This record gives sequence, C-alpha cells and structure tokens, in this order.
Amino acid sequence: MDIFLASMTHLESLSILFDRYRVFYEQPSDVEAAQQFLKERFTNNDSVLFIASDRGEMVGFTQLYPSFSSVSMKRVWILNDLYVKVSHRRKGIATSLIRTVEQYARDSNAVRVVLATQISNVSAKKLYEARGYIHDKAFDYYTLSL
Repeated sequence: MDIFLASMTHLESLSILFDRYRVFYEQPSDVEAAQQFLKERFTNNDSVLFIASDRGEMVGFTQLYPSFSSVSMKRVWILNDLYVKVSHRRKGIATSLIRTVEQYARDSNAVRVVLATQISNVSAKKLYEARGYIHDKAFDYYTLSL
C-alpha cells in the first residue's frame, strides 16, 4: 500500500471515492458535483488530500483544511474527511492515513490536528483515541447552519 499527496491528475478516480464517502454520510450520489468540488479545492489550493493506493487502486483518502490558532500563533489542520473503501477496511489503511496526516502536520509546524466524527461512529472514535486524540471536554462547539 502506498500513501501519497493527491493532485489534479488524480481528480477523476478521487472523485468516485469522494462520492462514496458522501454517500456513507447519507448524501445523494453525485460524482460530477464531487469532481467539481475537488477541482475547486485543487485550483484554489485550499485543502490537502492524501490518497491510499493498493496495487494502483485508490482505496482511501483523507482531506485536511488549514486553519490557525490565534493563541499559539501557529497552524492548525482540520482533518475533515477520512474514508476507506468497505472492501479494504480493517487492514490498517485508516491508521496509515492518519499517521501521514500527523507527520504532515508536524512537518508544517502545526500546533495540532483537530477532527470531528459522528457520535455513532464507534470504530473511528476507537481509532482516534488509540492514536492519542483526546475528546475535548473543555470547549462547547456550536454550529450555525446557513
């Protein structure tokens, strides 16, 4: 298995995988919209994507969005998306993707990586906690849907 930084050259295959991720979160399938969304991310250089590949087949990805901490005056990476194809789960791919994210964050002198997952996503929470991620109980997060 290989993990590498995605680029525009991976757009078509990555869009299919990204669409499956969205379907997992109960969104309607729309590969064309997924492709347009990812194309905008690459064009605007406003996210970082890593791809997991097994013998040339894209089997997983993670997407990071940049942010900053005003208090520490350092970069923060938001691990917004992490997905592994059902056929390739329980093989350590998610762990490898997260390790790649963590190294990328260290290399970019970030102060932390933050993420959120559904309360019901027990397997993801176990993985994050096993990697040392702490469930934040010091802050309440609020969302305004527009």
